[in-house]
Amino acid sequence: MKTFNLPDLGEGLPDAEIVEWLVEEGDTVKVDDPIVSMETAKAVVEVPSPYAGKIAKFYGQAGDVIKTGDPLIDFDTGEDAGEDAGEQPAAKPEQEAAEKARPAPEPAADENVGQAGEERADTGTVVGNVTTSDEVLKQAHSSVGGVKVSPAVRALARKLKVDLSTVEPTGPDGVVSSSDVRKVAESGPSRKPAAEPKPEPAAEPQPQTEAVKKQAAPTTSSAQRPAQAPAGEWQPLRGTRRTMARAMSASHARVVATTIMDDADIHAWPQGEDITVRLLRSLWAGAQSEPGLNAWYDDEQNVRMVHKSMHVGMAVDTADGLFVARLRDVHSSDRQQMRDEINRLRDNVKNRSIPPEDLKDYTIMLSNFGVFAGRYATPIVNPPCVAIVAAGVLRHEVVPVLGGMEVHRTMPLSLTFDHRVATGGEAARFLKAMMADLQKSQ
Repeated sequence: MKTFNLPDLGEGLPDAEIVEWLVEEGDTVKVDDPIVSMETAKAVVEVPSPYAGKIAKFYGQAGDVIKTGDPLIDFDTGEDAGEDAGEQPAAKPEQEAAEKARPAPEPAADENVGQAGEERADTGTVVGNVTTSDEVLKQAHSSVGGVKVSPAVRALARKLKVDLSTVEPTGPDGVVSSSDVRKVAESGPSRKPAAEPKPEPAAEPQPQTEAVKKQAAPTTSSAQRPAQAPAGEWQPLRGTRRTMARAMSASHARVVATTIMDDADIHAWPQGEDITVRLLRSLWAGAQSEPGLNAWYDDEQNVRMVHKSMHVGMAVDTADGLFVARLRDVHSSDRQQMRDEINRLRDNVKNRSIPPEDLKDYTIMLSNFGVFAGRYATPIVNPPCVAIVAAGVLRHEVVPVLGGMEVHRTMPLSLTFDHRVATGGEAARFLKAMMADLQKSQ
């Protein structure tokens, strides 16, 4: 008997959630056969079997959270019990399985940082964190009941209660895509209609005495009405929302946050200007004026690292929670390169195929809640970052010009920074440089 402990599926992740077991107890598997889908901080990955043998025991079911290093599954390999159940062979199957389980690093992006009612209205917010790799791999897929599907899409089908056998694949090589699953979910052919409750036979009327009638009569006194508990039920935070809650708690405990706000005059912008790209460029302009906000702070060692390059963490708002991805090399990218990276990251998030490697190592953060509503905010800094900028809804304001008054389009900006590392003057100069860059026509 051998015990397989959950490996680190994404460089330091403390745990992962079981999405779906791909085998059953008693099944016989070979090395590298997929055995379980696990959801890490942001991605769904498929874990391969490190052993050949019979599945003896599961240490959790769908929805359970398993800590990294804790037992996940027992195998009956048919070998003599020469090793402890928890002892790992020299090949270190956890490490090998973790390497094979890591999702393909396709970049992820923010939802266009457009503004409500603007020429390039975007569909998600930005906030940030991200790292990158030059390597682009394809998302692995396996066959389930003869249907080719990736772990992320299979998890989506399970969530939407879609039978994969009823889905017509449109992806390359006959692979079912997330849009195929959503199409079936919207039309609903694979959903079983809920059984209608059987009508109960009507009770025959019974004669009532006057005393019974008085006792059964409804009372109008509110004091006599029984108190009712609020409608609803407790739901555990899973997957992305669990990770988001953990990150927000860490930020609250570790960051001395201070926020300053102002408006950027963007009256000179041409029609159809890419708002997200202009915001990204202005961040680098701010960092050139005050590099100390494009930095990391280690509060345990009391040291900071001021970055010479800029990787912006951008978050996409989804029904599952906030996804954060890194937009790399903002300091050296032109407009088209930035837009391509944004689109690439955004598509990865929508398809739930963003790997852990693309969810870390950003140097500063950007949020655009203005896609939905709101003027100013107090955005949250994710340590070790020092600063985050948030953009609100674009609006028109009356401004004085050469002794007269004009109506200009403006963008509200909110800059939250860690006051242990940056001074108010440094933050104000950073914001001023951003506003000056945003004010340019090109």
